[in-house]
Amino acid sequence: MAPDVLSQSEIDSLLSALTSGSMDLDSMTQQSEYEVKLYDFKRPDKFSKDQLRAIQMIHEAFGRQLSTVMSSLIRSMVAAEVASVDQLAYEEFVNSLVQPTVIGTLEMHPFNGNALIEINPNLVFAMIDRLLGGKGEFTGKARELTDIEKTVIERVLMRMLELLEDSWSTVVDVRFRFESMESNPFFVQVCPPRDMVLLVIMKLQVGEVEGMISLCIPYFLMEPIVDKLSSQQWFVSTGRKGDDGVRENLLHSLDRVKVPMSLELGHTVLSLADVYDLEEGDVIKLDEEIGSEVEVRVGNYVRFKARPGTLDGRLAAEVTRVVSGTDEPEGGGN
Repeated sequence: MAPDVLSQSEIDSLLSALTSGSMDLDSMTQQSEYEVKLYDFKRPDKFSKDQLRAIQMIHEAFGRQLSTVMSSLIRSMVAAEVASVDQLAYEEFVNSLVQPTVIGTLEMHPFNGNALIEINPNLVFAMIDRLLGGKGEFTGKARELTDIEKTVIERVLMRMLELLEDSWSTVVDVRFRFESMESNPFFVQVCPPRDMVLLVIMKLQVGEVEGMISLCIPYFLMEPIVDKLSSQQWFVSTGRKGDDGVRENLLHSLDRVKVPMSLELGHTVLSLADVYDLEEGDVIKLDEEIGSEVEVRVGNYVRFKARPGTLDGRLAAEVTRVVSGTDEPEGGGN
């Protein structure tokens, strides 16, 4: 494009404006300057800010589930939250790890490649101590795990991966599978040193012990699904999942709930003196007749009427009718 050429009259007008002070030369200079954005060619950005935000929301949901499930699993208060979501070169991630540590190599189906999950040794030994009956404390020096300790922590790791799959399922169907465990980060090579990776760091507190869990995923594994990663897609997917799947999940969970059932053969009233005088062989007369219906309680509520009897030599009861409209627990026998 050819530059604009000023006429002589325009040049004279510009010079007179500068001479009179009606135009500021400094302001003209500032307007002509361009903003410069630094770009490091050694660390090219692979993920947009929106994609990183979507990844953060995925793992925030993972952290909420992890807090609940881990508290139940190791019988101790557990709190998990996302500390950071970043993209960096793989060699930077490896150089940031302590040695020895606990690194799990993961398969990501249906993609062809491996990801890594690293757990701070303080957390690992605190969880192992709690699972083996201790107080969940660790004051010793970090060391490599024994075979028994590896077996214990693998159980915890596999439960984590189940929750991670569930969180990722809101956006894309990914399956994490535990492959192996290593203590030296330099012995694990999932991608070339200069390749970019996604690094999600979560802060985990188990009782009084705090530590970090790092999830490292090479970019070439994420590339097929990177277009699906957006905060808008996450909100749409979670909303749809809530509408379609919550009812079935609740019904499925209710089907497995165990409730106590009891059969009341009858009632009677005795004075405290009569109760004190009871001896082996005494007979207590109930207010129900032989062959009459008895009450079947579910929890504290009478829900059925039944006839007692035997079946195959065992005590049993045949339900004769359903009791409806019982909103409050009925009084028990005296």
